[in-house]
Amino acid sequence: MAFSSPALPLALAWSDAGGLAVLAALAVLLVLVALRLARGHQKPPAAPAPQAEIEKELAGAQLPEAEEEEAEAQPVKPTGKPTSIPTPISIPTATEPSAARQAREEEEARKKEEYRRKKEAERAEKERRAQEREEEARRAREAEELRARQAEEARQRALEEQRKKAEAEAGQTLAAGLARTRGGFMARLGSLFAGPAVDDRTLAELEEVLFTADIGVKTATRLLEAVREKVRRKELTDPVKLKAALRAEIERIVSVPTSAGPDGLAIGAARPWVVMVAGVNGSGKTTTIGKLAARVQAGGRSVLLGAGDTFRAAAGEQLEIWAERVGAPCVRGKDGADPASVCFEAVKEGVARGVEVVLCDTAGRLHTKAPLMEELKKVKRVMAKAAEGAPHEVLLVLDSTNGQNAIAQARQFHEALGVTGLVLTKLDGTAKGGVIIGICDELQLPVRFAGVGEKVADLRPFDPHEFVAALFE
Repeated sequence: MAFSSPALPLALAWSDAGGLAVLAALAVLLVLVALRLARGHQKPPAAPAPQAEIEKELAGAQLPEAEEEEAEAQPVKPTGKPTSIPTPISIPTATEPSAARQAREEEEARKKEEYRRKKEAERAEKERRAQEREEEARRAREAEELRARQAEEARQRALEEQRKKAEAEAGQTLAAGLARTRGGFMARLGSLFAGPAVDDRTLAELEEVLFTADIGVKTATRLLEAVREKVRRKELTDPVKLKAALRAEIERIVSVPTSAGPDGLAIGAARPWVVMVAGVNGSGKTTTIGKLAARVQAGGRSVLLGAGDTFRAAAGEQLEIWAERVGAPCVRGKDGADPASVCFEAVKEGVARGVEVVLCDTAGRLHTKAPLMEELKKVKRVMAKAAEGAPHEVLLVLDSTNGQNAIAQARQFHEALGVTGLVLTKLDGTAKGGVIIGICDELQLPVRFAGVGEKVADLRPFDPHEFVAALFE
């Protein structure tokens, strides 16, 4: 009995100690769970991480929970001492940790989805930008191809226009323009060159051909005497040599010294260089002025036209059309106005504008009408008052179809105006092209231009060698 009374307090002590241990373990477990939940709720949202990192983080987060569940499943080891069964205490179930884990898993799933959507959006944005760059490059290529195609089409159009323009302005050769002349007296001369030898009969036929041609009596006589002299000296015994001798003599006659250049123009240092153009009505004077203006412009010089032919109907309008065609200014007076005053104003305008060449048309005058020729002299005098030394050149336009009458015209105009150069027009429409030989021989005036057609290029600079070759070809 003496030992029974202290046994109860001892038993109670051990029982209390076991209960306290259980309570302490539960308290530790609850603290751990609370800390885990607190850490899960307080963790700030992180940026989406790659899938591998997310899986790694999830694996690391599940390890402590597995250890806690394993610790809960292990029984408490007996101490070997009698213990009393503690009073049942309410132990928290696993519902709360499971809910936290589910919430965490949902949060992680949400983050994964956000990360996936972000990556998908970035991928879509990259694809969109790549498509935009590709579309931009495609449009740039198409624009460049379009520009190149348009440039090539424009180049082809320009080439075609140049070709058409060249065809339109090419004109015909001097040989083609003298085709009718070759079919006239030159054809008759050709029959003489086909004989076996040069004899008196040949010389007689040559005399007939030359005197019936339009080269003039004086020129025909000079050519015949030159041939006879060589026949007497036994230098011409062969028709081939006769042809060569005639060709050389004709080339010598038409090779009158001139200050003009290869382009047929003789433009000096004076500015403006004033050219007075004269001729009878119908000779092609106004058209020749328009073609000369086109040549001057093509040579890089500025030009002004003066419509001094105020008597012929539509002469002013015709010259204005040429001026518009070549892009040159034109000074024109009223119909019936004084030609001298119009030419004076044209020269003054040329001085004011600083143009290089002034081409003045004049009223057509018959060389047989003395009063009309006096008016031409007046025009020349008045032009000299507008600019010192004007006109610097006087060109006479002759219609080749007039034959020997053109020689008489040239003589009268030369006496009145002091002609410096001749323009022979309409050579393509006559068999009287030999008139050039007579004019050059009798008046010693250089032929500057030969007209063989309607086009600008058909007004060709006169080349003596080319002319003779075209006659004898």
